[in-house]
Amino acid sequence: MLALEFVSTVRATRSGLTDTLSDVAGMTAWAREHAAELGIDPGFTATEDLRREVVELRQAVRALFARAVAPDPASGADAHRLPGFAESLDLVNAAALAVPLAPRLEWPDEGAPVARTVPAAEAAWSPRIRAALASSAIALLAGPERERLRTCPAPRCVLYFVKEHARQEWCSVGCGNRARAARHYRQHKTR
Repeated sequence: MLALEFVSTVRATRSGLTDTLSDVAGMTAWAREHAAELGIDPGFTATEDLRREVVELRQAVRALFARAVAPDPASGADAHRLPGFAESLDLVNAAALAVPLAPRLEWPDEGAPVARTVPAAEAAWSPRIRAALASSAIALLAGPERERLRTCPAPRCVLYFVKEHARQEWCSVGCGNRARAARHYRQHKTR
């Protein structure tokens, strides 16, 4: 899911928070990895203005994710720095509306037909990328996945994830192992 990958550009490492979009090179690399989903050329290069706009949108989407997981706590990465709900909702909706999208049927000579979402009209890179990201967030938050959206409770993890099965508690096996190890340490430390 593009929206989850987008908000996961803020990650926790042993040395603290890491922001994939902290500079133009990181923004360019991330956008190129998601070129098909964003509707951009694989040779795309970001600008500082685009990076700032995308980071602002990411914070708004993270604020909406925080609202979606309530009353559970929001991600500890940036809960104290998130914009307000109404402001975030307005920003995400405006970004999605900036470039109307339409389905396009592609049918390669060797293969099955594929529907791709493309801008309904020519648009600059910035509104096109932001519209794709905002539309992905809207689809997740307005769809059935919202009910399964969770904040990972593992120590130092700052990610959101969609719960895939009833017993899933963490975003990954690694986070589950860290949480169990921390619980074991706490239980044995008090003895």
